[in-house]
Amino acid sequence: MCGIFAYSGIRNAPEVIVEGLKALEYRGYDSWGVASLSDENINVVKEIGKVSEIDKDSVCFDDSGLAIGHTRWATHGGVSTQNAHPHVSNNGKIAVVHNGIIENYQELRRMLIERGYTFKSETDTEVIPLLIENNMSKGMDFFEAFMKMLRCLKGNFAIVSFFDGEDYILGAKRGSPLVVGVSEDDYFLSSDIPAFLGYTRDVVFLDDNEVVRVNKHLKLYSFDGEEIVKDTERIEWNVESADLAGYEHFLVKEISEQQDTILRAVNQDEVLFNSFVDMINDAYGVFFVACGTAYHAALAASYYFSTITKKHINVVHASEFPNYEHFLTDKTLMFCISQSGETADVLEAVKAAREKGSKVVSLVNVVGSSLIRMSDLSMPIKCGVEKCVLATKSYTAQLSLLIMLAYSCAGRESEGREVMAKVAGSIKDIVNDEYFRKVEAVAQKVKDKSDMYTIGRGFNYPTAMEAALKVKEVSYIHAEGFPGGEMKHGSIALISEGTPCMVFVSDDHTKPEIISNAIEVRSRGGFIIGISPFDDESFDVWFPVPNVGVAQQVLNVIPAQIFAYYLAVGLGKDPDKPRNLAKSVTVK
Repeated sequence: MCGIFAYSGIRNAPEVIVEGLKALEYRGYDSWGVASLSDENINVVKEIGKVSEIDKDSVCFDDSGLAIGHTRWATHGGVSTQNAHPHVSNNGKIAVVHNGIIENYQELRRMLIERGYTFKSETDTEVIPLLIENNMSKGMDFFEAFMKMLRCLKGNFAIVSFFDGEDYILGAKRGSPLVVGVSEDDYFLSSDIPAFLGYTRDVVFLDDNEVVRVNKHLKLYSFDGEEIVKDTERIEWNVESADLAGYEHFLVKEISEQQDTILRAVNQDEVLFNSFVDMINDAYGVFFVACGTAYHAALAASYYFSTITKKHINVVHASEFPNYEHFLTDKTLMFCISQSGETADVLEAVKAAREKGSKVVSLVNVVGSSLIRMSDLSMPIKCGVEKCVLATKSYTAQLSLLIMLAYSCAGRESEGREVMAKVAGSIKDIVNDEYFRKVEAVAQKVKDKSDMYTIGRGFNYPTAMEAALKVKEVSYIHAEGFPGGEMKHGSIALISEGTPCMVFVSDDHTKPEIISNAIEVRSRGGFIIGISPFDDESFDVWFPVPNVGVAQQVLNVIPAQIFAYYLAVGLGKDPDKPRNLAKSVTVK
């Protein structure tokens, strides 16, 4: 959830850290902080708010070649300077930043208080520097004390720390991301690659229960202290893909990129793609496991596999998967979908599958993520860096690739490619200035409403769910998505004069019923926003989308994304960094 960035090298470390944290702010933006090592002591700067709003020249940093930083999404303890990272030991000699949750921190905190240590924050993180200090008080050096501290912790975490008596930085991970950037004169430790992509493309991916030590050299260890060797990998991303490139916000930029990202998603390595097809077809029981937007992609895929492949798929929220573990066997396939590849609930489900001998495959966007390394087979969705907290291009990329898999599992790959080529070619009819202005005008009209509803049938039911999620995430307007047929089983009681209701329509067998549902809502005063290949008298407003047949909902969701964006802008919200949300949910 939070963003960690650390640097050791020949540059001015605090300035490098501040710029790196700006690139990681999508992971958390409640507060930020930097700790650097000067000749005399540790210099700590911590602030409430977004690091992107800070001019690095306005903050007083000591010159240093070693520093660690953090941008926070609050879990334990409220948003305050005291709770912001880095945290420092009682003796002022050890600085720590941390992502994740220490599950046994209350027990550790009580033990440390009994031994005379004091706490300045409400966070679970603060036990880490105090444990290291306690270990060093017994004669251990910093490295030994750090390693012993790790063995005391329960939970998933990434930790980075330094001691003012040494010239190196230590990092460790279990279940939370941490990657090492390597160049000739510099080393970087980060929660994600974009923070150092302007300096190097060479990286070392840490696996769980591994420790990294950097100064002028790089060394890797297991939690047991055994030294290990790993290869450096080359990242081929374009650094410009993580920039705004003239757009006002990342959200609208990423919505506008979807023609390219869909084409990239379905253009996969043939051998890898066919291996996925074989594993799906050979499995005795398939579980699609995901969270949030990725769950909606999985739910939509279950419709495709039912209709196109005639194959039953179990779709489960990752956080609820413990209730389904007893169905797993060595013939089961767990199919995980995740943008970040670091979602804690998904990784826990994968561990359960591993224990039962089940195979695991995944669709992931972030190269080198934990889910990729835990899977038997992983396919990249290849949509590039997605900086906005809201998933947009990653959703349609996931959906498009899942449609291709459904067609291919049915032996109809060429037909699937024709369908997706038509989808990609039609996006320009939606993603253009004229269309955006039309959607913006409607968003302005309804932005002050307190509630909104979205409905669809068949393939468009998951689309309605995803549209409601986008509205909630970015505008904070209460929104709910329903199957069209369920609206009158209670929820239609919530409709009053002027209540916005977005209706998703495809030119298929569900059309008459969903239009009937729209009429039912309108007759009770609802304001109907139709997203459809054709206009209808039941619509108060029509957002036209090209008719692309069975893959209609890939296009249908895009006007909803644009609509959510303009709701946020009209209400003065930050569309890239909604309150209380973070891009990568690394806590359960």
